[in-house]
Amino acid sequence: MGPPRKALIAITSAHAPLYPEGKETGLFITEALHPFNVFRAAKFEVDLVSETGTYQPDWLSQQPDWLKDEDKKIWEDHNSVFRSKLDNILKPSDVEWEDYGIFFASAGHASLIDYPDAKGLQNIAANMYTQGNGIVSAVCHGGAIFPGIIDSKTGKSIINGKKVTGFTTQGEEEGGVLDTIISWKRPTIENSAADAGATYVAPPGPWAAFSHTDGRIVTGANPASAHVTAEEAVKAFDTL
Repeated sequence: MGPPRKALIAITSAHAPLYPEGKETGLFITEALHPFNVFRAAKFEVDLVSETGTYQPDWLSQQPDWLKDEDKKIWEDHNSVFRSKLDNILKPSDVEWEDYGIFFASAGHASLIDYPDAKGLQNIAANMYTQGNGIVSAVCHGGAIFPGIIDSKTGKSIINGKKVTGFTTQGEEEGGVLDTIISWKRPTIENSAADAGATYVAPPGPWAAFSHTDGRIVTGANPASAHVTAEEAVKAFDTL
């Protein structure tokens, strides 16, 4: 019998100034919403969890260019399934890893801050991957969680020896935020992948929709990739 048809979407609990006038980064809304919709359409039950049981939305992700029509309606409707799950977000102690078959790390630049030290989330993902034979997936900056997801058999990250994608350093430079990331004393996704023993696979461009699957590790490059990355995670799950 394979892993349960249930997905757990990790949400960053961090927030920090990143944008003009001190506007803050946090959860990039569609990087959780689009996978949520994909998983439910594929008949998965879906839960949302953050390290502290709290979250704050990313300012940019609420702007019209990034939160369009139906997505905006769902976000603003506190009775929608997605928003009500966010409003009652779980913390790791609320979660039994055995109940899930897909772990999906959504992002926002804020995930660079808390994911590297999010032991609760990391342990859930590690158990799902090493003991539960589940899928572990991440989009954009969600890959910041990978170095801390350790395979107990090897003592190394589960992405050691794997190929992964994620947000490009070029994109950080183009967005004018690389210096801020450096001030947080956090590596870029390209560097953290290398530090964990993985090979980084670049998308065609910083904002092009792009996903890469390597066994039970499924990664995506940026906000535009959230939908396809979740689809690829479902495909990987269905081959287990």
